[in-house]
Amino acid sequence: MATEPKDRPDVRVMTEIGIIAQLSTAQLERNLPEGMSAAQFGVLTHFMRRGGTESPAQLAKAFQVTKGAMTNTLQRLEAQGFVTIVGDETDGRRKLVTLTQAGAEAFNTGLGLMRPHLEAMRGAFTEAEFKAALPFLQALRMWLDENR
Repeated sequence: MATEPKDRPDVRVMTEIGIIAQLSTAQLERNLPEGMSAAQFGVLTHFMRRGGTESPAQLAKAFQVTKGAMTNTLQRLEAQGFVTIVGDETDGRRKLVTLTQAGAEAFNTGLGLMRPHLEAMRGAFTEAEFKAALPFLQALRMWLDENR
């Protein structure tokens, strides 16, 4: 008897990851500052992790979204003063995006608002359980990234 696709471990892992992503995004959006979306918080997180300046096209590629979707997100962040978007001096057709101090503060505020939920999650599992999950999740992420 053949294994049903829904019963295969690879399908079950990806299903669990999808559900986790949906639940965590919904939780994040409930706890973000008024008017901030998970997509906007994701861009702030990206800049807080990496720093520097990037073009909208680089950001769209990093987030696996269309350039139009990223442009919309960046325009909303710029309107709130969380990023600056300026023309590239070496290539007038290109724009460059940089995180502002207000954007860094908004990130920290969002993270602070998430703290109670994160602390509750940390209390539900041991550090060893989190550490044990990391190698497989990191390897899966790298494989997916290399094979996109």
